[in-house]
Amino acid sequence: MIPYDFAYFKASTAEEAVELYQSLREQGKQPVYYAGGTEIITLGRMKEVYTEAVIDIKGITECQTLQLEQNQLVMGAALPLTKLQEANLFPLLSQTISEIADHTARNKITLGGNLCGNIYYREAVLPLLIADTDVVIAGKSGRRRIPLNSIFDERPCLEDGELLTQLITQSDYLGLPYYSVKKRRQWDVGYPLITVTALKKEGKIRVSFSGVCLFPFRSERIEECLNDTRLNPDDRIERAIQHLPKPISNDVEGSPEYRLFVLKNTLLDVLQALEGETYAHN
Repeated sequence: MIPYDFAYFKASTAEEAVELYQSLREQGKQPVYYAGGTEIITLGRMKEVYTEAVIDIKGITECQTLQLEQNQLVMGAALPLTKLQEANLFPLLSQTISEIADHTARNKITLGGNLCGNIYYREAVLPLLIADTDVVIAGKSGRRRIPLNSIFDERPCLEDGELLTQLITQSDYLGLPYYSVKKRRQWDVGYPLITVTALKKEGKIRVSFSGVCLFPFRSERIEECLNDTRLNPDDRIERAIQHLPKPISNDVEGSPEYRLFVLKNTLLDVLQALEGETYAHN
């Protein structure tokens, strides 16, 4: 049971949701948008999340959209991960989210919730970062469509009250060669030691990471090093890891030294898979 009371509201449009949010803020409340509710329930019980009002966005049509139109894949932010996985319109995304939590949890966890939530892994964002996905955001000044990469800094950086409604990926990214792997220390289901996703576009490898640092990221400097075919794979990887954005995570899942060992071997697997060569593990 969540150890506090909160008011419940349901919006039928993005504009209504934003207006509700602003009205509740003006009343001195702390509202949150709600779709799957997994974090509100789980972290609320642990007193790590507090809210005085939830605004249900599941009834907003655009937040439930899933379709290919005009050479782009449009995905609503309130879509459960299971629905995206089963539709398999973006195979790299489908494979990546198939490793998030378990099937029961994926029925509730939404795409937008995973990206904007408090649990820092946010693995669903990894394919979107390397596929130049756009986001549609509703706010008090209207809607805007911008590249996800332009607002992603450890998490989507939204203004207070803004609502992520849709994510849009161009269709020419959907069929590119890809690689996705989640490495765990012990269990088949659980938090990752590291997760790495990659795809190859126009002969160049793009790569994104979760679990390596305390936030998911894509680094163009790392990609430049990995794509420098003048060097052998081991040297490319050694140069790449010099550009990690922050220190390597250290927690119960694994030490920095162990994570680094797993990361190097995983990057070698990425190069092998997407360059069609056989590289030996050190």
